[in-house]
Amino acid sequence: METHNKTLATEVILLGFSDNRQINIVLFLFFIIIYLVTVVGNFLMIIIILISSQLHVPMYFFLCNLSFIDIFYSSSALPKLLVDLFSKERIMSLVGCGIQLYTILLMGGAECLLLAIMGYDRYIAICRPLYYPVLMRWSICYRLTAIVVILSFFIFVFPSLVMPMPLCYPNQVNHFMCEILAIRKLTCTYSYVSEILVLCICSTSLLLPFIAIIASYACIMSSVLKIQSSGRSKAFSTCTSHVLVVALFFGTAMTLYFGQSADYSTNQGKYISVFYNIICPMLNPIIYSLNNKDVKEQLKKIGSSCISPNEHLNTW
Repeated sequence: METHNKTLATEVILLGFSDNRQINIVLFLFFIIIYLVTVVGNFLMIIIILISSQLHVPMYFFLCNLSFIDIFYSSSALPKLLVDLFSKERIMSLVGCGIQLYTILLMGGAECLLLAIMGYDRYIAICRPLYYPVLMRWSICYRLTAIVVILSFFIFVFPSLVMPMPLCYPNQVNHFMCEILAIRKLTCTYSYVSEILVLCICSTSLLLPFIAIIASYACIMSSVLKIQSSGRSKAFSTCTSHVLVVALFFGTAMTLYFGQSADYSTNQGKYISVFYNIICPMLNPIIYSLNNKDVKEQLKKIGSSCISPNEHLNTW
């Protein structure tokens, strides 16, 4: 089958990082440790939030959703990468490549929107504390979560489903996963519409949530500076973890999609993808557990109950 004198590809070859076996062994150990820490850390965060009644508030509800997204986000690429490190033929079917691509778009878009909602939650808590129980009641939190999923699908996945891009040979991708900028290089014909579509998806998923977060924290800063110095540290402490996560995730993602690496002329984009797609999901639960007093207290309680369960049973 040919389109414009080009043969349509039926599979994709991922070049990965290296063909050297010793290097791949080191990379395998590195990535499997990251994956285990990511899964265990995020699952632990979910369990702590679910079993601790003190954490049953909107902020930790959204954090629980963030951990859930990070597990799927990391799992969309890492298992395949770990297998490919010991595989001579890193071949992926178009169906498998499409599933991975759409999963990455869905999870990445959902994380961007969720981080924006978490910024809005902090804005209401600090700038409108009297209205917080009304504006962030549980029914609204559930609806916001549903909106995140629905918008992520229709903004980031649905356009690609409606306007599929046929891929042609050569079908080698200089990447370890089916990432939209890398796969775009395999399209059979140049399409101005597809270029605009990719630009719109990247702008919507990154710029708009980032602007919303900046606006939220601008209002927070304005409100915090008006209160007494004794209360400022407490107000800032509830935002530190979120600011760090936003800086890491949006900083690396924007560098990839809006920086010089967006043309994929070098390996730079591939290594930046490692950070925002693999490293960030691992760091998120670590950042929130180390910088959050409530989470650390619950971790200590769970740890002490595991060490001396008999003492805690006698207190009931």
